[in-house]
Amino acid sequence: MALKRVIPCLDVNAGRVVKGTNFVGLRDAGDPVELAERYDAEGADELVFLDITASHEQRETIVELARRTADNVFIPFTIGGGIRSVADAQAVLDAGADKVSVNSAALARPELLTELSDHFGAQCVVIAIDAKREGGPPLSSPPCAAPATWGVHVNGGRRQVEGRDAVGWAEEAISLGAGEVLLTSMDRDGTSDGYDLELTRAVADSVSVPVIASGGAGELSHLSEAVSGGHADAVLCASIFHYGRYRVREAKERMAADGIPVRL
Repeated sequence: MALKRVIPCLDVNAGRVVKGTNFVGLRDAGDPVELAERYDAEGADELVFLDITASHEQRETIVELARRTADNVFIPFTIGGGIRSVADAQAVLDAGADKVSVNSAALARPELLTELSDHFGAQCVVIAIDAKREGGPPLSSPPCAAPATWGVHVNGGRRQVEGRDAVGWAEEAISLGAGEVLLTSMDRDGTSDGYDLELTRAVADSVSVPVIASGGAGELSHLSEAVSGGHADAVLCASIFHYGRYRVREAKERMAADGIPVRL
């Protein structure tokens, strides 16, 4: 059975790691490279850096972050935020990143996924999807027959993309060349209430590539639930690690105890 991954996520704003709730109310969580080194030492499988205020003017900032991380960290890491072209991706990959994550730019110009995949290989291309529930029962409701739907949002969740649903966009993105899905529930992000298992399962069951569950981890049991109930291949975590509530090693030991195959 394939090993499941635990991936700390570092949202970077002006060179600092921040975390909020439902994409707002950001608070400082520390220096990104210092946190990355800590997670590497604790046994994280990979890291994800998301430059949440990325722009062309700030491109060198995220390239320098990739360079500093590569010099100090020895596990794979992904850089996302402001990747709009092969040249943008080339810059962070040359600096030491292993993958690039694209979101808004791929929705605006889907052929970007094919260009990146053709140039670097699908294994380097992650499609990030920020999804918000817009149909079916609310998250607090017991299971019922009514199907849920999830809209796709961009610009830090501030704008919904008309005519796009999360499951359909994931399928299309994979067909265009993405090799992995980073799926964030906007309803659960930063709430510590657990991942949206229905969303994660719907996407994971519809695509043939790994799906990383994101948004909502608050207890160690949530990580195992994302794999067993949500069919995720990896779990993305932020607040539970950044503020010292749990360590990566504890998370993986709990997952192993729950029968989830992980690298210890």
